[in-house]
Amino acid sequence: MKKSIAFSFVLDELFSLHPTVKPMFGCHAVYHRDQIVLITRNKNEHARDNGVWLATTHEYHASLREEFPSMRSIELLGNAETAWQNLPADAHDFEESVLKACSMIIKGDVRIGKTPKPKKRKKN
Repeated sequence: MKKSIAFSFVLDELFSLHPTVKPMFGCHAVYHRDQIVLITRNKNEHARDNGVWLATTHEYHASLREEFPSMRSIELLGNAETAWQNLPADAHDFEESVLKACSMIIKGDVRIGKTPKPKKRKKN
């Protein structure tokens, strides 16, 4: 039985991009072309980290925080500020923020999206 994607409205919003969804760490990663753009998470453990995770880098945090005041680091990834950032499900502006992030992805905002490192080939 496949687990349904948390906050599936992101797929409705990104529909025009024909996103690909892949399971990742018990969550769902959303890809556009060769870039991972989001991860959706809604689990019982570490509930504070539930929400939509933005694939971004440290250099964009300040400008993204202006767009998303409730954005925060992902606690289960460690104490330091994480490159990935969370639009937390418990924030008062969660849906509004996620819809805005989806709009930014559609418009090609370079601050959201990362090209994953190629998988290492297994040695025989």
